[in-house]
Amino acid sequence: MNTNSKQSMGLHKEQKQSIKTARITGVWYLLMAISGILGFMVFHSEIFVSGNPEQTLTNLVELKSTARIRLLLEFAIVISQALTAVWFYRLFKDNYEWEAWTLGIWGMVNAVAIMISAISIASAIGVANSDISAMEDKVLLIQVFQHIISNAWGIGGLFFGLWLFPMGYIVIKSKRMPVWLGRVIVLGGIGYLISTVIRYAGIDFSFNRFLILPATIGEFWMIGYLLVFGIRPINE
Repeated sequence: MNTNSKQSMGLHKEQKQSIKTARITGVWYLLMAISGILGFMVFHSEIFVSGNPEQTLTNLVELKSTARIRLLLEFAIVISQALTAVWFYRLFKDNYEWEAWTLGIWGMVNAVAIMISAISIASAIGVANSDISAMEDKVLLIQVFQHIISNAWGIGGLFFGLWLFPMGYIVIKSKRMPVWLGRVIVLGGIGYLISTVIRYAGIDFSFNRFLILPATIGEFWMIGYLLVFGIRPINE
């Protein structure tokens, strides 16, 4: 077997491994999306009522099983976010080491932010079902935990946006995925940052939630591409 054939076989093997890594990354990313939708967008409002800690306390007691499911889904988000960050690093580290490190570290910060929310949910469940006799004390503590949960997700938007920048940059620079995918992801990162700043600056902007729409589009596009196509060869 000549040198060119060996090199070709080596590149083919490396590409197969890259596609496998990309698809595993896509699986973790998909699990993060599913657990996020179920946990934060479906189950959360069934337990935690914004601006109404009394009703939230009642829900935590009367719907204890649902509250536990909400907590377990938060665990799933934390774990899948962390694994997504690790596998993105593994996918890109050979050719874009600095950017891959940035992507992995900032992705881990996302997991930490959500873990703070999970700690607060667990604490709220514990307080609601504790032996504390003064109802006013319970309501006050539940209100505090609600604020922590909301702000963990809200301020977490800074890093929900930041980790998209190295992700999008690598896609654009490497051209191993559609360039427009990378551009949409970067735009989504900008949207997350602006949306978070507007929210905490106290600016009344009714279309603020639409600023993160490019991020949603880009992330689901990324998930689909990773699962279906994996990643293109380096020289393509």
